[in-house]
Amino acid sequence: MNDASALRVRPAVTDDAPLLARWAADMAWETEHKRLDPDTVLRGVAAGIADPLKARYFVAVREAVLGGRETVGQAVGMLMLTTEWSDWRNGWWWWIQSVHVDPGHRRQGVFRGLYRHVREAALAEPDVLGLRLYVEQDNEAALRTYAALGMHDAGYRLLAEAFERT
Repeated sequence: MNDASALRVRPAVTDDAPLLARWAADMAWETEHKRLDPDTVLRGVAAGIADPLKARYFVAVREAVLGGRETVGQAVGMLMLTTEWSDWRNGWWWWIQSVHVDPGHRRQGVFRGLYRHVREAALAEPDVLGLRLYVEQDNEAALRTYAALGMHDAGYRLLAEAFERT
């Protein structure tokens, strides 16, 4: 029985890689109906955790205090940050990517906690210009969530050319 619970955000560690890789694959299926190769995703997540120049992962942990003394933590969400240098503004944009909240913990402030954590870290760095993310254009729930946090349409379209690599 929970006496209290709180959300804590922490940097991902190597042991988180299997869960984060599973969540990344789940998110790709849920948002874009893309099946990802689990081994490739695991290697990608592990590489990002190991090298902060590639990516920085954050994990939301729901902590419960049981019986007034025991703390139990359950990972309930994640996001990945990457950076983009802006020569126009002589600073960094932080890109929020690979957002996933465990389905049983949605609409409970998990993403809000992750976002606030990253936003506070960005505000503490004088050369960070702001936060950006891309969202599936028909994902109305995500669009409402991001707007409620103060994000807005930046007026760009995302174009890409994907290279098929084996």
